[in-house]
Amino acid sequence: MKKYHNGSFNIQQVGQVVELSGWVAKKRNLGGLIFIDLRDRSGIIQLVVRPDHKDYGIASNLKTESVISIVGKIVERESKNTKMPTGEIEVIVDTLKIESIAHDLPFEISEDTTALEDTRLKYRYLDLRRENVREKLITRSKIMHSIRNFFYDEGFVEVETPILCKSTPEGARDYLVPSRVNKGKFYALPQSPQLFKQLLMVAGMEKYYQIAKCFRDEDLRADRQPEFTQVDLEMSFVEEDDVMDTTERLIQKVFKDIKGIDIKLPLMKMKYDDAINYYGSDKPDLRFDMKINDVSEVFKDTNFTVFKNVLDNNGIINCLIVKDKADCYSRKEIDKLVDFVKTYKASGLAWIKIDDEISGSIVKLLTAEEINALKEKLSL
Repeated sequence: MKKYHNGSFNIQQVGQVVELSGWVAKKRNLGGLIFIDLRDRSGIIQLVVRPDHKDYGIASNLKTESVISIVGKIVERESKNTKMPTGEIEVIVDTLKIESIAHDLPFEISEDTTALEDTRLKYRYLDLRRENVREKLITRSKIMHSIRNFFYDEGFVEVETPILCKSTPEGARDYLVPSRVNKGKFYALPQSPQLFKQLLMVAGMEKYYQIAKCFRDEDLRADRQPEFTQVDLEMSFVEEDDVMDTTERLIQKVFKDIKGIDIKLPLMKMKYDDAINYYGSDKPDLRFDMKINDVSEVFKDTNFTVFKNVLDNNGIINCLIVKDKADCYSRKEIDKLVDFVKTYKASGLAWIKIDDEISGSIVKLLTAEEINALKEKLSL
């Protein structure tokens, strides 16, 4: 069994004899010395094969992505590579064994590969060798481990619920699976563990969680896949704040464990109405600082026909403030914005520019009182 991870060594292990296995990530012949970057899941370590080595010929003919095992001694490198965790050391090869010879590759195993997606998917086992793809899988594994540790310490019971089940109405289409044993009958893949976790709670499980697979036979959206994974939990004898406190502490632990980021609790809370009124979304990006402002009250007695018709039909008048940018937008650029909002089925875009003077598409249609009220309400 393999004893060591290639990326785990550093200058402290100089002089140690090690047995290493992995894939040939790169090979270079520099003045007779052959340098091999040996990669495994943990990273890369540099091997050195000298010209007088009995396996020098084998090392010379090694192809990229061949699998080898070696025994050698760790030494300090003359020219260190500070960009690599193992960049201060290298391994002088004593014995070398070829485990598997690689054929010519369909694309280069590198972070900036230009291979087409279809090619990468066809040879997915090669694509998964790229560091950024591999690290995502490892990070996901660490997240799962952190989540499970948290819920275990909190007294939750992990229950794996069935995947093949009866179709139940939940708002999205189910994937259906025909049954060979029961002809003409179908199983459904669950949209979520909803019914099962309700059974568990009624049964008195009290605290349940699951890292659950969910399935939706729906058209793809930016935040929806045919199958996805969610952290699913239920709690008995709790209030709303208990649920939010538990999930906040879960998020805090995961970020601390995975990224070393210490999130301060409690997290900021926002009312649904405020999210919709200020951002137009129930999942707002708070980095976006141009909040929506309701200025309907300013125009309650307006004679401007367009605004008056909106208010008479129980509509609202909202505006965005683009701070300190009055001198950055020409009439031509604003006209482009007018055309832009029309692509989202808006009938138009009223605008006012406050600089040394007040100008805009509707200024002449507003009273001085309305303009002053706008300036005061919005601190313009």
